[in-house]
Amino acid sequence: MSLPAGDPGPRPRILVIGATGYIGSRLVPRLLADGAEVSVLARTPARLDDVPWREAVTVHEGGLGDEQALLDALRGVDAACHLVHSMGNSADFETEERETTEDFVRACETAGVGRIVHLSGLHPEDETDLSTHLRSRVEVGRIMLASTVPALVIQAGVVIGSGSASFEMIRHLTTRLPGMVTPKWVSNRIQPIAVRDAVHYLAAATTCPVDGGRTIDVGGPDVLTYGQMMQIYAEEAGLHRRLMVPVPVLTPKLSSLWMGLVTPLDPGLAQPLVESLRCEAIVLEDDADEVLGPPPGGRTGYREALREALRIPHGPARPALWEGADPLGDPARLLPSDADWAGVRPPTLWPARAGSRAHAAR
Repeated sequence: MSLPAGDPGPRPRILVIGATGYIGSRLVPRLLADGAEVSVLARTPARLDDVPWREAVTVHEGGLGDEQALLDALRGVDAACHLVHSMGNSADFETEERETTEDFVRACETAGVGRIVHLSGLHPEDETDLSTHLRSRVEVGRIMLASTVPALVIQAGVVIGSGSASFEMIRHLTTRLPGMVTPKWVSNRIQPIAVRDAVHYLAAATTCPVDGGRTIDVGGPDVLTYGQMMQIYAEEAGLHRRLMVPVPVLTPKLSSLWMGLVTPLDPGLAQPLVESLRCEAIVLEDDADEVLGPPPGGRTGYREALREALRIPHGPARPALWEGADPLGDPARLLPSDADWAGVRPPTLWPARAGSRAHAAR
């Protein structure tokens, strides 16, 4: 049944679980700007007290382990955005993610939710040797796809934006280490995505036509190795080209310990992320623009995504107030709600000379 001209129809009712996280804090204002009626489920609602969109959303108190709170939040919802994970917060995040996902799916089915939108990660087609983190991501996606509720599992590449854990690893490694011994995974192919594009695809997934559940791979236009990503970062940040000596004996565990010395990320978060880098992460079926629609102006290249994240080079401090943040127009910059380690400024070693190509690019 077609709507009369000029009638936008009812506003989509969207629940965001994980609204205080990196992606969620940027997705909520996007959904509101698109005209959605947004609610959020938050374990600690006080963390939302200062956000500028607080009065524009309905806040439900509770977590995924609170069955009644979850059911209450899900009732009457057209789309439930699941953006949470237990990595860094649980000694056995694989088990916890499986169990909470099963509870979430049952609650969605009971509440009559229209669709599930879940953010996952790109991974190789061969799933026999996945990292613990990626194996859990795949399992969570499978549980959702097996639901009677249509599920769109958005599998994204490394997200590029200040405050993203994966980007902060690149920032600190490249800025602090003019030379480094590197594991073999620096030669693995990765397809990074700008945070604004990731948010676009997630928002589009809440209302696009669906006929059953499926995975959708999303990434930027550039396929690079991790080593290339660090070298391009060095160019854009005004640093000398970094020296990298690959060695075969640097295991994921040793790499994560090394990462803990160089970056401010919590080891519980850094270790599974580093372990995942031994797996290539590229788009296998490139139809996201066809299914969800392309981002305004097209997909953002890696270099441009870096420039958006590096408006203040070498680690901008987290803004103290929301007046200094723009989650809708400038999502690549830090927000006051981002993790404490996201505002740490790494010491800059071996900057390029003034007037060099890297500095001229700034």
